[in-house]
Amino acid sequence: MNSNLLFDFIVDKETQTVKVKREFNADLALVWDAWTKPELLDQWWAPKPYQNKTKSMDFREGGTWLYCMISPENEIHWCKNDYVKIELYKSYTGLDAFCDENGIINTEMPRTEWTNVFTKENDKTLVNISAKYNSLADLEMVIQMGFKEGFTMGLNQLDALLSSLKK
Repeated sequence: MNSNLLFDFIVDKETQTVKVKREFNADLALVWDAWTKPELLDQWWAPKPYQNKTKSMDFREGGTWLYCMISPENEIHWCKNDYVKIELYKSYTGLDAFCDENGIINTEMPRTEWTNVFTKENDKTLVNISAKYNSLADLEMVIQMGFKEGFTMGLNQLDALLSSLKK
């Protein structure tokens, strides 16, 4: 990661929310595409050595992204994101959940309400990310599962991807 770029990661137990601010040295349209197009998401979303694979994506309000993360041992972890609200090149909100390969939600695992807000700042783009949970126990479970480390790695991978796409 470019150390000159803003990166804040705050766990707010009072509101059961993880708040992340991450700046990218790239144009807003490119950063937006990297978050909303499966061919780009698959290149950075899963923390290494995992791989991300999109089964289907319908990026619209009411649409769904169904994807899996595959471990080096070929263990497959399915997830889906149900898109709730989208403001093109500004923000989107979705409900993410662990599920099976058909998108049937695993109700024993926490569900995350993601809100991502994109802001152009000169030649950079700031993404304000909010990951809200239904309870403190859910928040603590995902933190225990390594959310901070995995998400940080993914954002660093996105930084590298954006750098390679700009050339």
